[in-house]
Amino acid sequence: MPFDSGPRSRRPPSRARRSEIGRQTVVEGDCLAELRAMKAASVDVVITSPPYNIGVAYRSYHDRRPRAAYLAWLSEVGDAIRHVLKPDGSFFLNVGSTNADPWVALDVAGAFRDLFVLQNQIVWVKSVSVGDDTIGHFKPIISRRYLNNNHEAVFQFTHKGDVTIDRLAIGVPFKDKSNITRWGHARDRRCAGNVWFIPYQTVKSKAQKFDHPAGFPVELPARCIRLHGVADAVVLDPFCGAGSTLVAAETLGRRGIGIEIDPHYARAAIARLREIANGKAQADNPRSRTVHTGDRSRARP
Repeated sequence: MPFDSGPRSRRPPSRARRSEIGRQTVVEGDCLAELRAMKAASVDVVITSPPYNIGVAYRSYHDRRPRAAYLAWLSEVGDAIRHVLKPDGSFFLNVGSTNADPWVALDVAGAFRDLFVLQNQIVWVKSVSVGDDTIGHFKPIISRRYLNNNHEAVFQFTHKGDVTIDRLAIGVPFKDKSNITRWGHARDRRCAGNVWFIPYQTVKSKAQKFDHPAGFPVELPARCIRLHGVADAVVLDPFCGAGSTLVAAETLGRRGIGIEIDPHYARAAIARLREIANGKAQADNPRSRTVHTGDRSRARP
């Protein structure tokens, strides 16, 4: 059922537990209830990765629901996201799949088809082989039918498909420097395209993954934030997990809100943010990879 943003739809203020660390807010609660309690058009960038419904062993969520019920629930979440997303905002959705269920990522994207316009589709490559060399990490499978699954999808949704992005904020130098003057470029920077190689860091224990079974590297949300290109952006992750989106937002100087229903994962996100606040966090720092900031500020009515 579409979310009615009129006066009668206003929910009472949330009583969920909230923790403020730096510029970030961690909300321990159900994402639908929290999204519906938020102010309309209050978020610039949504970056999230919902449960994939492929049997991931989360602590307090059963990741095996009937497909129709799962997609209907995601559609509700999408409608609530549409309510809080600003007219010129971006919603980045990361979804993976399995060899046995290769359609799930497209099915999930389809759940948002009537709510948003798909502006960009990005392939997140976690491992790639070039010649005889392999770079990055992947989870190998033993099969006579399937290849190792080394990528996931990232969908950028917007309200109308007309949001200006800062392509050069995540750009790369020209390989052929003569192209700079030949095509009238202002600097040695070009669009890197829609295939992003972002490997996981090497870990040897669950603790190094913050005890979360399906987190993404900090560089993934950091790249989405930079691509959206608003310097004072408010960032939201309604499936916050162990807080990678908030870590990226804090490191890049943005204000962030993370909603997480599991108290254990919420505590992990808080602990990571406190390490940054105390100057202890060094690994997986998105700022270390930033070459061109290119942030833009938009006039607000």
